Amino acid sequence: MKKTLLATAIAGAAFASGAQAATVYNEDGTKLDLYGNIQIAYYSVNDANGDAQDGIQDNGTTFGFAAEHAITRDLTGYLKLELDDIKADEMATATDDSDAGDTAFVGLKGNFGDVRLGSYDQLIDDWIQDPITNNEGFDVSDSTSAHGNGADQQTDKVTYTSPSFGGVQFAVGTQYKGDVDSADSGVDQGSSNASFFGGAKYTAGAFSIAAVYDNLDNTVYADANGDVDSVGDQYGITGQYTIDTLRLSAKVERFDSDISDGDSTNFYAVGARYGYGNGDIYGAYQYIDVGSGTFLSELDESLQGDQDRDETYNEVILGATYNISDAMYTWVEGALRDKPNDEGDGVGVGVTYLF
Repeated sequence: MKKTLLATAIAGAAFASGAQAATVYNEDGTKLDLYGNIQIAYYSVNDANGDAQDGIQDNGTTFGFAAEHAITRDLTGYLKLELDDIKADEMATATDDSDAGDTAFVGLKGNFGDVRLGSYDQLIDDWIQDPITNNEGFDVSDSTSAHGNGADQQTDKVTYTSPSFGGVQFAVGTQYKGDVDSADSGVDQGSSNASFFGGAKYTAGAFSIAAVYDNLDNTVYADANGDVDSVGDQYGITGQYTIDTLRLSAKVERFDSDISDGDSTNFYAVGARYGYGNGDIYGAYQYIDVGSGTFLSELDESLQGDQDRDETYNEVILGATYNISDAMYTWVEGALRDKPNDEGDGVGVGVTYLF
């Protein structure tokens, strides 16, 4: 799962990545932390035939290193290396020849902002999708799941994030694939290529709004003739408002498909998360318009009285956590996907221990 640590910063006993970290070295302006977690869960989820498939599985167990050092008084270098290809439920028998990793980057930060190079979550995930659902097991769908799982967008990146100027912050970056790289589809593009992504965020007190665009130029497919092209574009807008320990959020997001037989898709979602003292209660609702003509096309059709749509779905996610201690919590979640044969509907329950 994409989520490694559940609770948000607004919850009373909230956790953040590295919040339980152990500092193993801190001298002469250099600091090294170790952190991690073990996550194990039970899931029962319906397959395409409507049959429940259940089992105990690892849920994103992670081990990480975080380091930083003061280069000058106003400039800090840092790194993060996070390994998550750990099968906590089958450690004695798991065989996986893939690279065991999730996040690896180096960067510089100071009064000028932040520059980061390496592999890490895409900007649209952090600023647009996570505020709606960044849960333990079940998230609403998004413009990334419409064209893949997003791992192809996390590698070979450089991002500049500005400081806040009166509440306004922006970020721009690129994913660079050189001559030796192979794209996500496994088709060698044969030449170097740089994508573009960027976004802006405005924060005023308890309210914030963010917009992100990604041209997905290195997320490609091969057509029937073997020609390689980008899958399309993705973009979205998300607003958030916090009242004490209650966070409310809303999102409009789109995957604009360039695939000849692909479907452009709009996503309209609202979410809420409430910290009740011993954990969080949270939920989200999303309306998905598959085959939509334009961004906000559902709104356009409603205003014009035209309800001719290709395919639509409703998604509902509900969940709750309970903090056993500062380092351990349990959770339960359920999902309804509104698909034929109840595909994707399911429940999950799990436990996480943080260190």
